[in-house]
Amino acid sequence: MAELKTKLNEENVENFINSVKDEQRRRDSFKVLHLMKGITDTEPKMWGSSIIGFDHYHYKYNSGREGDWFITGFSPRKQALTLYIMAGFSKYEELLQKLGKYKTGKSCLYIKRLEDIDLNVLKELINSSVRYMRKKYY
Repeated sequence: MAELKTKLNEENVENFINSVKDEQRRRDSFKVLHLMKGITDTEPKMWGSSIIGFDHYHYKYNSGREGDWFITGFSPRKQALTLYIMAGFSKYEELLQKLGKYKTGKSCLYIKRLEDIDLNVLKELINSSVRYMRKKYY
């Protein structure tokens, strides 16, 4: 079975964010960093070379595959600020309707600029997902 490439490491989170070339993405990243730190009450950690994660959980699938992953996190990608909402989005359709301009993947929320969304709704979405994940895995 292939080993996950994205692993927890000791790289410096603030140095990573400061290396983001796009000024707006860098500013938005620091805002999300402080938002997630406040919600999770944990310190941010680097996962792989480009993901900032908060807290963690251990999963084990029926197939026998298991590993560790972060409860929530984000990455300042070139195309969009990517937020990882590990609970997925099916439970949060009402919140998403109020969020603003975004796209989603399975557990990824893609935002071009924080000014395009309602930060209070984003905070509620992240908080709800973190509570769900902690209840499920702790």
